[in-house]
Amino acid sequence: MIKEFDQGGSLIFGGSGGIGAAIATRIAEGGSDVAITYRGNRKRAEETAAQIEKLGVKCTVHQVDIAKRNEIDAAIAGAVEAHGRLHSVVVAAGSDIKQPFLADVTDEQWDEVINGDLNGFFRIVKGIIPHFRAHKGGSLVHISSAGLGRTPPKDVLSVAPKAANEALVKYLAKEEGLHGIRANSVAVGVIETGIFKRLEAEGVFNDAWKEAVLSMLPIKHFGKPEDIAEAAAYFASNRSRYVTGQLLFVDGGYAV
Repeated sequence: MIKEFDQGGSLIFGGSGGIGAAIATRIAEGGSDVAITYRGNRKRAEETAAQIEKLGVKCTVHQVDIAKRNEIDAAIAGAVEAHGRLHSVVVAAGSDIKQPFLADVTDEQWDEVINGDLNGFFRIVKGIIPHFRAHKGGSLVHISSAGLGRTPPKDVLSVAPKAANEALVKYLAKEEGLHGIRANSVAVGVIETGIFKRLEAEGVFNDAWKEAVLSMLPIKHFGKPEDIAEAAAYFASNRSRYVTGQLLFVDGGYAV
């Protein structure tokens, strides 16, 4: 039997709620310590950590705005100090995006997602390479979008930066594989948490929208955070030790 996770911990950016918390919990269920980040809601992050620690592992909490390099560097350093080796890093953090058509995107909206979702991801990748190299390997997991497989209207602020991130994932896999570093992505469909719940409450994702999306899905229901967590944990773990540079769609068949 392959041990699911090596000694050390997993750092989950955006691990304090929604999809990120499900990922952190699933990795913890595999026996690994975890470090989770939050941007502003420390109370929720601490509650999430307390629930994870009931599984018998250590969970630390780190504040990060992924648009700020110094906070990214501090989170990586803090997680290393708390857990020793990081066997994996999962990037599940992102901007709380709006849903405009491309023609209506403002410069401010564009700059926000590029500085956070793209530049922040680049800085995370650059920041973790030295640690992974020093420990002869590690796994980076990017939580991406099913919009890369089938273009959803009014979702350009989410999909565009993630398309660029996919290029970075492939370069990391290509250039750092000789150091034992792997990089893969999970393309997320409609998941009943986070932004979905906010936009549902605002009436953006109304019954007509949901019926239209469900009509395109081979699997006739929306996903749960645990569906994404299982895929992310696979990529973070030794079960995928010969897998790199891949994009796995967990979207109910949306991109088919």
